Amino acid sequence: MLSTGLSQPPLTLRHHPRWCCARCSWRDSAKATAARITFIFTLKTALYWERGRACSVFFSLDTGGRERWKEQVRQATGTILGPLGVEQAALAGWQVAMASGPNMTDPICLIKNNNELLSVNQEALEILEKISQPVVVVAIVGLYRTGKSYLMNRLAGRNHGFRLGSTVQSETKGIWMWCVPHPSKPDCTLVLLDTEGLGDVEKGDPKNDSWIFALAVLLSSVFVYNSTNTINHQALEQLHYVAELTELIRTKSSSENDGVEDCTEFVSFFPDFIWIVRDFTLDLKLHGHPVTEDEYLENALKLIPGNNPKARISNLPRECIRHFFPKRKCFVFDRPTHDKDLLANIENVSDDQLDPKFQEQANNFCSYIFTNAKTKTLRDGITVVGKRLGTLVVAYMDAINTGDVPCLENAVTTLAQLENSAAVQKAADLYSEQMAQRLSLPTDTLLELLEVHAACESKAIAVFMEHSFKDDTQEFQKMLVEIIKNKKEGFVLQNEEASAKYCQEKLDQLSKTLMKGISAGMFSVPGGHELYRRAKTKLEMEYCQVPRKGVKADKVLQRFLQSQVAIEKSILQADKALTDGQKAIAEERARKEAAEKAQELLKQELQEQEQQVAAQQRSFQENIDQLTEKLEKERANILREQDKMLEHKLKVQEALLKEGFKKKSQEMNAEIQHLRNMIARNQDTETSWITTALHAFGREMASVLFSPSKLLDYIVKGVSSLYKK
Repeated sequence: MLSTGLSQPPLTLRHHPRWCCARCSWRDSAKATAARITFIFTLKTALYWERGRACSVFFSLDTGGRERWKEQVRQATGTILGPLGVEQAALAGWQVAMASGPNMTDPICLIKNNNELLSVNQEALEILEKISQPVVVVAIVGLYRTGKSYLMNRLAGRNHGFRLGSTVQSETKGIWMWCVPHPSKPDCTLVLLDTEGLGDVEKGDPKNDSWIFALAVLLSSVFVYNSTNTINHQALEQLHYVAELTELIRTKSSSENDGVEDCTEFVSFFPDFIWIVRDFTLDLKLHGHPVTEDEYLENALKLIPGNNPKARISNLPRECIRHFFPKRKCFVFDRPTHDKDLLANIENVSDDQLDPKFQEQANNFCSYIFTNAKTKTLRDGITVVGKRLGTLVVAYMDAINTGDVPCLENAVTTLAQLENSAAVQKAADLYSEQMAQRLSLPTDTLLELLEVHAACESKAIAVFMEHSFKDDTQEFQKMLVEIIKNKKEGFVLQNEEASAKYCQEKLDQLSKTLMKGISAGMFSVPGGHELYRRAKTKLEMEYCQVPRKGVKADKVLQRFLQSQVAIEKSILQADKALTDGQKAIAEERARKEAAEKAQELLKQELQEQEQQVAAQQRSFQENIDQLTEKLEKERANILREQDKMLEHKLKVQEALLKEGFKKKSQEMNAEIQHLRNMIARNQDTETSWITTALHAFGREMASVLFSPSKLLDYIVKGVSSLYKK
């Protein structure tokens, strides 16, 4: 990002010798006032490109800011800017360095087409595997030898890359991929897909064209169809592949609506549609009035009146485009040059040798893509990152190669299985790391550990919720619950062991004098029992003063005292200073003290068990609360998507009615009613799938957290023992 603020980081620039910024939207304006003329230059977002490479620059400059900016450029590049500063920098070709994203110098084949057999290139998948950013996927499709690769190279900012052919033979085979840093969205990666030309006379099996067309639709967030000359009846006939999508793509693994549901839901995940018309020589006019490129496209997509076979065939691609692609855009291009020699070697032609109008049109197209192309998402708003895109490629290709039809639901399920497993691991690792960082074992009390556990568990669940999706049966969340429960029990055990070890070490140190006295016979004298009791009491007091002994402090002390019972009895019996009655009283007192300590220990253990149960209840509630929040967000996304789908269908229906196609308009009622029913079901909170999911998960959670009978049995036994005495 370019910046004029002194507090902002310095410019990081690279010099590009060839630049076409002279045709960009830079504007200088002078505002005269009575006292002075202030030269103000303001640009919110300017898109620059060198052969299609875009660079987004955000800044606002006044006179002082311009001077500071020029000085930063001079320091960064060693170049002194003249009086026109900003404009000169633009023409000289300064490009903001892109710090993140893949560094692919050339495209790579993503889907191979060898002898009419499609297969996935593992090397390309490895590249996608490393892309953790959301991806904006632009796929271009069209008849062979219509200049698709040239346009994609411009988007990549290169003259060379995707292969350009200079003969009637198609150069691109299969689907080629180029991943580059997104020029205006630093948190995204731009993935360019150049596809094999459709209608190649050298192909034996035209089915490959249909699959490549379908894959481009499935994988992209922007689908570019490239054709030449004009959008007429022949051009639409050549786009018959769009009419085959209903046979080549399914949204669900099993549909109860005989295809209605598939067609209805295409809108929710199909990409934006751009039609590019190359070598356009007509005037953009309809009935003598100027029209925009988009209006030209919409007019071409109007249905032809009539119910004869010819009209039905002609209308089929028009209907499919109107039904499946709610967002449509059109760009027309003049010929790049009328020089055949230059056309044959266009990748080596400089910008100044190309027609200025063509350059402007190409730059407008690139600017639109860089600004408006959306991030690839799946249904329910699931964002696709590079790794997920690779998984989708494999899932779709597996379906095609097994003779099946690519199914979005199956692909998303496959993706969810992988992603949710990773989300469980990520959350579990975070829990372990946080517990290890925040705990200092032994903790003073069990409650201290459980409070840290609750905080760490909450963070872990949040991480799982962030990275998981389509966990419809909460299988993976239940898995996380079990893992965290086991890890927590592990920390509890470590805490107990650390406490027991620490307490035993301290007790061993403190009891040395007592044990030496016993060994030396210091207490085997008249009055020795009283001496022993004083020494033991002193030991207990010193032990109690030791800080942070932990949860096993009383248990270790009790074990020590129990080991002293026989010794004390022996000392008592040998004490000739005491009468038999005094000895009996002393024995009874010792038994009573031991019983009281045992009862205190039982109370402590019972309290800890109650704390464990309370912790399980908190865990239960935390999982339910976070799941509820996630499901409510998902429902809101679904309703938002369904409302958009319904709005689009109603617009299409209204347009058909206005164009005089009443019957076709009425035929859409089934789709529209199906959508309304889905919306109504999702809006009803009582019968909502959210309620069902929460109830089912609650039962599963209870079986994981509360089923261990030994926990409750121990509490019952503890309570019973308190009332035995």
